[in-house]
Amino acid sequence: MKKILPLILMLTSCLAWAQKDKQQELIKSKVSAIEKKVIAWRRDFHEHPELGNHEVRTADIVAKHLQSLGIEVKTGVAKTGVVGLLKGGLPGPVVALRADMDGLPVYEKNDLPFASKVETEYNGQKTGVMHACGHDTHVAMLMGAAEILASMKKELKGSVKFIFQPAEEGAPAGEEGGAELMVKEGVLDNPKVDVVFGLHIIAGSAVGTITYRPGGEMAGVNDMKITVTGKPSHGASPWQSVDPIVTSAQIITNLQTIVSRNVNITENPAVVTIGSIHGGNRSNIISEKVEMLGTLRTFSAEDEKLVIKRINDIATKTAEAAGATAVVQIPYSSHYPVTFNNIALTQKMLPSLQKSAGANNVIVVPPATGSEDFSFFAEKVPGLFLFLGGMPKGTDPKKAPSHHTPGFMIDESAMNLGVLTICNLVVDYANLK
Repeated sequence: MKKILPLILMLTSCLAWAQKDKQQELIKSKVSAIEKKVIAWRRDFHEHPELGNHEVRTADIVAKHLQSLGIEVKTGVAKTGVVGLLKGGLPGPVVALRADMDGLPVYEKNDLPFASKVETEYNGQKTGVMHACGHDTHVAMLMGAAEILASMKKELKGSVKFIFQPAEEGAPAGEEGGAELMVKEGVLDNPKVDVVFGLHIIAGSAVGTITYRPGGEMAGVNDMKITVTGKPSHGASPWQSVDPIVTSAQIITNLQTIVSRNVNITENPAVVTIGSIHGGNRSNIISEKVEMLGTLRTFSAEDEKLVIKRINDIATKTAEAAGATAVVQIPYSSHYPVTFNNIALTQKMLPSLQKSAGANNVIVVPPATGSEDFSFFAEKVPGLFLFLGGMPKGTDPKKAPSHHTPGFMIDESAMNLGVLTICNLVVDYANLK
């Protein structure tokens, strides 16, 4: 009997691995079979982009597709969001998958048969609308993954919650939106989500690669408004004024010392940027007031607290020294937490990523000072946010069109790996529980 027991255990282990290999091959074949459909969806969304909280057409297509798969669907979540719930045939965890749906107020300049020609009004100005950040691919990939996972429903452990999110790029002025509003409305409850995965295509990373970073991956962001009030005068008599423009220039210069002298950049990077300054309307009038808008980026709660305090101190004290006043508003209109990849979850899912892309194609990258409202989901439950290479191999990353620009372009062949990775993360996480 002592000799038989190890043999039984060995056979059981071999059988389990054989079943996993068979499941992996099944997923791969299904991904290949659905590729043309995923590309067609992506091209349709690309040609018909919609801005945040206005993704009505996109949401309708997504909802109808999920319903056709027998997935429970809720619409109108956080304005125009769609949430689908697929209940597997076996007990297990609840895994959430997120794709953002909104485009950007950008005129497209690509010579494509499915290039966007959509125009609308944004902030009172006429503008084009374009999927200039790849959200069209995110929606198409998650629709494809939903179809594959639904076809495996009987063998699926646990449940999958498909979150199609509006307004990742920000809600219209005066409105709530995005991941923060979805969380407020309970998207991570009923049933309670155990983990959440997100994927973002990147135009500057080669097709076939997945990049990631454990811990703080993308910056937390606050926007800010600094209002400097002085005393107006004729431009020919500046001694009669307290010049808010000169004072603002001093404030901007002094703010540069925060990153260079206050933040320990050996631990985390930080950014303090003034992107807009407005004061006065004539060459010979010293105005009474200047308004500045800016952004700050940090990778920890401690650094965020430090940077906000220093901005307040520098702005108010510099203004006081000039005889003016400064009022600092942080955040002014928006705040995203740090996009934090749960370290234990990241380590646990690394073999799944390597299985999907190949070990040499799964790469740890430095932190990115951009921000993502996926952070609101990962703030509540363990999360893992990945970057999917969308640049054709052999392309110089320095020449690849940047995100949020009229020439933004991705290689559609990247989406196969995206769909495969999403499916593997769901199945592998459930098998590991």
